[in-house]
Formats: sequence, structure tokens, C-alpha cells
Amino acid sequence: MLFTLVIYQYFDMNCISDLFKLEIQKALPRKSGSYRNMWPHVARPSQLPPDGDWRIWCIIAGRGFGKTRTGAETIKMWVAEGKCKRIALLGSTIEDVKKVMIEGESGLLNIHHKNELKYFPGKNLLQWSNGAIATIYSGESYEGLRGPQFDAAWVDELAKFNKSQETWDQLMLCMRLGKHPRVIVTTTPRPVPLIKKLLARKDVVVTHGSTMENAANLSESYLEEIQHSYGGTRFGAQEIDGQLIESLSLWKESMIKIYDQELPLMKCIVIGIDPAMTAAGNETGIVVVGVDFLGRFFVLNDASGNYTPNQWMQKVQEQFVEYQAQLVIVEINQGGEVVTSMLQSLPVYPVRASKSKGARAMPIAALYEQELVYHAKAMPELCKQLLDFESAKSVDRVDALVWAIEVLRSSIR
Repeated sequence: MLFTLVIYQYFDMNCISDLFKLEIQKALPRKSGSYRNMWPHVARPSQLPPDGDWRIWCIIAGRGFGKTRTGAETIKMWVAEGKCKRIALLGSTIEDVKKVMIEGESGLLNIHHKNELKYFPGKNLLQWSNGAIATIYSGESYEGLRGPQFDAAWVDELAKFNKSQETWDQLMLCMRLGKHPRVIVTTTPRPVPLIKKLLARKDVVVTHGSTMENAANLSESYLEEIQHSYGGTRFGAQEIDGQLIESLSLWKESMIKIYDQELPLMKCIVIGIDPAMTAAGNETGIVVVGVDFLGRFFVLNDASGNYTPNQWMQKVQEQFVEYQAQLVIVEINQGGEVVTSMLQSLPVYPVRASKSKGARAMPIAALYEQELVYHAKAMPELCKQLLDFESAKSVDRVDALVWAIEVLRSSIR
């Protein structure tokens, strides 16, 4: 430790490799008030406030870039330098602010000594030892911004706010304390109107950044996964490279390719099911998918439709025999054990949805974009749901497809 401190004190940190900087960050206690000015020496240039007479600093960057750490360290630095006394911390929800901006691994609490910053979660308040105060607000309750006033603000993930313009307008009306109130925005990119407006403003400085810039601080398995799953895709360009992609519809017509040759030998064939408990409501999604020995996925058949439970169970059994499937993957959010017991004569793998339909579908759409998924024949109803995914009221066929490919994908990693 003593040797490390000597190096930190006497050497120009800008001349030291990123890897060595990382080792110094690990060696020094993160909650040490004695090294409160360490951030300017270990941060990447893109993580430091830009020069100039700007009012708003927008960091629009990929996942894992270090946006949260940058926001927290910037607020800490402004407070220590006496540049701000009243700060707004604004996230999509109160929970987001608390779990990410304050309590998170790179949040405000974890970069301060315990005596430097006090947290009052019941009051949605933080207070520094020098008297500076930060108050928590959310886009869900943006009317709470009527009345208070600030000399600094940190807004996280602005692009995902449900009412981003209304929330932003209220915040801007509060930025009236001090000689030069400033706002830092940390967000992954989405082509929402407010983000486009901010990019065009003269008083806004924009920093773009990629996940890979922070590779030294991210696990190798994570980096391999995102490159394998999303490299070369529009979703990857947005979420990894931090690019603002104008249209991010998950599926485009050009991505859906029919395999016009003899089908290869399949390594494994499964049937994905998104069951309906009556024939009068949504369809039951029943989609047969195989994976070949090269890791390519083939949608072999779409047998979805409006069925009673007994009818769709019979249909699944027929598909299982016809395609010589090895496994049935069934979503059990509705029906639970009843659904699995109905299929007890078949090998069943139950799955439960914990993410949104969009979040589950994104990696599968990326496989389509990477030309790793083919359709064995035309399946017009399934294709229609793929192309209308964002606006369709019901996507049971796509749900069944996503479950089938996701389980196969996980099995061959």
C-alpha cells in the first residue's frame, strides 16, 4: 500500500497505462476521504467535465461505459469545490435513483467516506459535511419539481423517461441558483425527441462513448457475450457503441430469410409454447425450432392458433412426433402446474417470464440480424407478428418462438 501511495503522489497518472490505473483504484480504498481528488487522475478523458461555457453535459454512451461513476464523481467534485449547494438527483423512478445513483456500486455513497455524506432515504435526501444538499426526484412524479430551485442536477437514463419532455421542462425551470447552474445527463441512447433537441442546442456539450472504452473494468465473459450476441447489429450499435439509431424496430422484413436449400441435420429440435387457457381469447403459440451443428437456428413450423387446452395439447403432441422433437418448452406464467401436468407424457421444460416481452425478444432479433435464424418455409402469421412486434396487441407466436430459440441458444453456449 505504501509503495502504491508513493507512486500516486509522485508520478504523472496520465502517463500510466489504463491497466495500472485500474490496479491503483483497486489498491486504494474507494471510501477514503484522503484521496477525494483521485478521480481526475484515474478517469478517462471522456469521463471528465469538458472545457468551455456549457450549461448541459450529455453523456450518451453504451452499457458499462462508466456513466454512473462519471455522474457521481462529477457531483462529488462540484460539491468539494464549492460549485454547488443545492442539487437535484433525477431518475426515471425513485427506486432507480436510490438503487443506481446513490446506493449502486458506482453510486454516490460508494465514492464517499461515510463521514463526508449522510443519506436520509426516508426524506429522499443526501447531505454533505460542507452543507450541500441533494434531493431525489423522479420522472414518474415530475410535478414534485414545481417549487424547488437548484444550482446543479444529475439526470440518469433520461431517454427511458415516460414523460421526458414534461420532466425536463420542470427541471429547467428549477435551475436558477448561483451564477452558472449546470446539469449532467447520463443516458444510453434512444431516438426520443428530447434527446434529439438536446443534441441540437448550442449550450449542450455531448460526449459519446462505447462499452469497450471501459473494457478493463468489465468481466471478460460479459464482453464476449455482448460481442457474440449483439456485435454487428443495430441493437448493438445503440446499446454497446452508444450510437443514436433512428429506427430500432426489432424485426425488419429483410431479416426474415427462408432457407431455400435442403435442411441440414438438426442437433436438437424443441417446441416452444405460449399457452392460452381458453379458445376465445389470445392464440396459443406453438412453434417448432431446431438448431444445426453449426449453431444456426431453423424455424421449422408454426402450428399456433385459437385452441382449447385439450386441442393445443393434442396439437403439441402431433408436432412432437412429426418433427421428432426432444423437448417441449412451455411458459407457465398462466396455468402454472396445470399446464405442465397436461403435457406430462412429454419431456417438458417450464419457463417463467420475469422480463418484458421486448427485453426477451431483443437477443433473438439480434440473431436474425446476424443471419443465424432461418425459416424453413413461409409462415405468414408468424412473420406478421414479428414485423408488428412493437405495436401488436398479441404476440403469442413470437413468444413461443423466442422461448424455443432462447433455450436452444443457452444449451449450445
